[in-house]
Amino acid sequence: MKPCSEGNVLEELLELLKLEQIDENIFRGQSQDLGFGNVYGGQVLGQALSAAYRTVPPERRAHSLHAYFLRSGDVEEPIVYNVDPIRDGKSFTTRRVVAVQKGRAIFNMAASFQIDEPGFDHQDPAPSVPGPEGLASEHELVKLIADQIPAPIRERLLCRPPIEIRPVNPMNIFAPEKRKPLRYNWVKTIDKMPDDPSIHQYLLAYASDYGLVTTTLYPHGQSAWQPAMQVASLDHAMWFHRKFRMDDWLLYEMQSPNACNARGLAYGKVFDRQGALVATVAQEGLIRYRGKL
Repeated sequence: MKPCSEGNVLEELLELLKLEQIDENIFRGQSQDLGFGNVYGGQVLGQALSAAYRTVPPERRAHSLHAYFLRSGDVEEPIVYNVDPIRDGKSFTTRRVVAVQKGRAIFNMAASFQIDEPGFDHQDPAPSVPGPEGLASEHELVKLIADQIPAPIRERLLCRPPIEIRPVNPMNIFAPEKRKPLRYNWVKTIDKMPDDPSIHQYLLAYASDYGLVTTTLYPHGQSAWQPAMQVASLDHAMWFHRKFRMDDWLLYEMQSPNACNARGLAYGKVFDRQGALVATVAQEGLIRYRGKL
């Protein structure tokens, strides 16, 4: 297990998502070791969007992405991102990205980019929940149950993360209770970020995978930490609506309308502090229960 970083963890994350170009439309990224052995899905999402952005005209911004997680990634091996420049139109640009490790595809994504255009404007209202001020961060809450975290990953989970998460309605992951499948997290980077909007988008893609599918377990009184549970992201879709900054507080509302056939579906809405809906997320995940139903 690698110790906590002594550097700027946000700068390290941004560098991780930046990628190395090794040929035309081909990029290579390294992986974080978060303590679980497999690559965190949000990392591959963020890196894939970053790779696509490297091939897109600078005046165009991502408005949607649709992705499938095909295989688990190995944190010890680099990931190669092959970008297929499918289409460059007058208003829209489309890219297909395939992430490859050890010669096999582990992930694929289609992403669409658009020039800025005026148009009609409406949105769902932001939920009425307490603001981030005064709420305990997830990092602080984890420290309270540190003795329950398995020893092999305890040190890594107690490291300070680059993105601060403050749950509005936290739950003890080692003592889950049955709840309505609805959760709210305030999220923000721990330091200021560059002004480039693309960086804020692929960092939000990185963060959007965290905790979304586990919302589907709430009505069943389970968590991903229960020994009988096998939980993994299967696919991920995301729509970017309005400009935002990851170094300002964002409210991530997550809810699950359905679970069946060992899969759970979850939706997410991301609002800024002013109540603007900046992104919408949808994800289905494997929620395989190995105990008796």
